[in-house]
Amino acid sequence: MAKITKLDDIVSLCKRRGFIFQSSEIYGGLASCYDYGPLGVELKRNVRNAWWKRVVQMRDDIVGLDCSILMHPMVWKASGHADKFADLVTVCRKCNTRSRVDHLADDGEEHTAHVRVEAAMAEAGELARKKCPACGAVGQFAEPMAFRLMFETEMGANVDDTMTLFLRPETAQGIFVNFRNVMDSTRVKVPFGIAQIGKSFRNEVTTKAFIFRTREFEQAELEFFCAPGTDDQWYEYWKAERFRWYTDLGIQGENLRLREHDPDELAHYAKGCVDVEYRFPFGSGDWQELEGIANRTDFDLRQHQRGMRTMNDWYEAGRDLTKITLKEEDADYIKGPLSYFNEETKERFVPYVIEPSAGIDRSTLAFLVDAYDEEEVKGETRNVLRFHPDLAPVKAAIFPLVKKDGMPEIARKIYDDLKARFTCFYDEKGAVGRRYRRQDEAGTPFCITVDGQSKEDNTVTVRDRDSMEQIRVGADQIRGYLMERLGM
Repeated sequence: MAKITKLDDIVSLCKRRGFIFQSSEIYGGLASCYDYGPLGVELKRNVRNAWWKRVVQMRDDIVGLDCSILMHPMVWKASGHADKFADLVTVCRKCNTRSRVDHLADDGEEHTAHVRVEAAMAEAGELARKKCPACGAVGQFAEPMAFRLMFETEMGANVDDTMTLFLRPETAQGIFVNFRNVMDSTRVKVPFGIAQIGKSFRNEVTTKAFIFRTREFEQAELEFFCAPGTDDQWYEYWKAERFRWYTDLGIQGENLRLREHDPDELAHYAKGCVDVEYRFPFGSGDWQELEGIANRTDFDLRQHQRGMRTMNDWYEAGRDLTKITLKEEDADYIKGPLSYFNEETKERFVPYVIEPSAGIDRSTLAFLVDAYDEEEVKGETRNVLRFHPDLAPVKAAIFPLVKKDGMPEIARKIYDDLKARFTCFYDEKGAVGRRYRRQDEAGTPFCITVDGQSKEDNTVTVRDRDSMEQIRVGADQIRGYLMERLGM
């Protein structure tokens, strides 16, 4: 049975040990915005690097990209975000709490259904039996309204050239609009993928549960382009591959599952979609989306071909997105600028796309929750983060037992040698037992202690985080020993 972890314990540890802080905390904080501290920034960087290594570095059929956050507004017209990217929300008349309609539970039952935003209108007609999640009042809701999810900004030096832009709500569209650039500048052939990690922004109605849902977040997305007819095969492949990534990095299998979307959940362009869900310690049913893998068919590339054909209309409309409609495709859309020609089969087609889309922040939270453990040691509670070595923010901590007898000098020499290879920490303050406990909470796999015996036989004590066992290792062998144990 999976261990029970309270989210409050995770939040407390993150603040205490410098993983994650509330943004602008000295001014009362900014809701659903967070800052990563000294340990948190290392952990998040390691999660990001682990994704990139697995998805890009270790493969020869995927290349990387880093697109601008600000993009032409027609990108979002073509993708559908400018017209449809909104939640249906309502306000409780009793306590003034705003909620998404599709997140409201019926009176007397928990809401566990997964409902598409577009389907929320069906539930809006049943608000009389919905319960407010804040005060419990039933049927006390105002008329639902659409809540736009994209943040807007302005670009331009004066009124004449000012243009409304959006902070991107996803990184995927930057990949689609660069499809031809990548094809023309590399030797990739379908099937191939384009990967990107970057910031996205959503003006979320409902924020909750620490860094699980925030208004500014980091996405790791892959668009894998394949020939129509092979998409089902690649869809199954990426479902298994992305699930395996989490378990390979230490998440317990019983805390993960794949959940296929029901037909009424699917986006209009999706042929299939599955969520990798994790058993988070919050929410109505604990299982929450960690990553989505979708078969987006050829929708995106075809939409951007339509968008390119509509550019003149946009200019004529005074660059007002609300006054234009995307031009219909012509009969030769399959020969458009975002199509692909297979030299071997002499076939031309618009590629289908399989999209694994993960949240770096959500993944970081899942790894934190899964690594967290409490155990009793000699009558005291030991808090420990059992991170996979690849994710641990600090790989090794080096201590002199006392600040005399040449021990700090030996410890410093070891520290200087190791920090060129991986992130280390030097600490000579306080009792060594307390120093061990601090590193347990930081998730550091190994602690190295220089003691009185070190000057006699040039050995040091190496303590294992998980077992707490200690062995003697030669000081001149410590680098190789750690690199082997860390799998480096």
